[in-house]
Amino acid sequence: MDPDAFGDELVQLLPRMRRFARGLARDAADGDDLCQATIERALKSRQQWQGGTRLDAWVYTIMRNIWVDQVRARNRRGQTFVAEEAGHGVGDPGDAAIEAHVELGNVGRAMGRLPPEQREAVMLVLVEGFAYKEAAQIIGCPMGTLTSRLVRGREALMRGLGDVA
Repeated sequence: MDPDAFGDELVQLLPRMRRFARGLARDAADGDDLCQATIERALKSRQQWQGGTRLDAWVYTIMRNIWVDQVRARNRRGQTFVAEEAGHGVGDPGDAAIEAHVELGNVGRAMGRLPPEQREAVMLVLVEGFAYKEAAQIIGCPMGTLTSRLVRGREALMRGLGDVA
């Protein structure tokens, strides 16, 4: 693939990559750093991508691998993740915007309480729209494992949001 075309396709994926990175990292700044590291690695490794395959799945696999490496390194150093609630602004005009912001925060906190395996399954399938088979390939697990993680993640989210007793 032409390097310019590869770069253009990568740029089109940026909003989705950023959303997935923030979902994995549970922190906006860490998510942006993860996204930047993913773009850097994808550009350095573009010759390894096979034309005719899904670029987004390839890039998400890179991102997930970087994230797993970062979490392992942080755990070895004894560091923890920063809470998402730290530092959000409050001045949105209008009740609807405020309510939407509050509900989005509730969903974000519920997602943050999910175990990492369930959170990444929910992010890939429900948020990013990957098919179960593709999400299982990105994560590197059997489809049945992905399905059970997704079911448990959905149930935990519904409980966390008060939809299920």
